[in-house]
Formats: sequence, structure tokens, C-alpha cells
Amino acid sequence: MEFNANKAIYLQIAEYVCDHILMETWKTNDKLPSVRELAVQLEVNPNTVMRTYDMLQQKEIIANKRGIGFFLTGDSVRNVKSYRKTVFLEEDLPLFFRNIYLLEIGLTELEQRYRQFVEQNFN
Repeated sequence: MEFNANKAIYLQIAEYVCDHILMETWKTNDKLPSVRELAVQLEVNPNTVMRTYDMLQQKEIIANKRGIGFFLTGDSVRNVKSYRKTVFLEEDLPLFFRNIYLLEIGLTELEQRYRQFVEQNFN
């Protein structure tokens, strides 16, 4: 995994975990890789992965079964979508709006490109 220097590594790892959940690579109630396994896989400090797992626990995306490991919660998909939606609306969308305003991109063109994107990638 290549990390972006402009964003905390633990948040990027959280995105990585959330992507796996949304793509259903990891399913509800599945056991996640251990802190050490994921740290080795991503070539990061185990404390960084633990920080990620702590944050995801607070958002009720994962749960710790003491002595067994971390598991996805029954509501993990819903909670990931809620978390990612909040991040998108508060962080990404304002920059997006600024760019479309400055570049004078109209809503008609955006809608057309959005429909084309969905057709090419999800149909």
C-alpha cells in the first residue's frame, strides 16, 4: 500500500479496511487480520494499525472479542457508509464544488459524466 503524505496513515488504513468491507472482501461477522498481520502486510507499525482498529471500534464498524481478535459488526456496512458519507460531505465535496465553480462546469455536464461513469463501472 502506498501512503499519501497529506493524510494520517491510520486514516488511510481505515479507508483500506472500509474498502474491503464495502467490496465484500470481508463480510459481516468475519474476523479481521490481527493487528500484527495487517501491520506486516501494510509495512507499518502495529501501533498505527491498533489506532485504526480503535477508531473503527468507536464507529461500531468492528468489535474486539477479547482473546480472539477483531470482527466486523452486524452493522459494519451501514456504519462504513455513514462514516464515509460524512467524510465525503465534509471534506471532499467542498473542494469538488470549488473546482466546478472555478472551472465553470455546469450541472448538465456533471450529470452526463456521472451517468456515463455509473454505466461504465457498475452495469
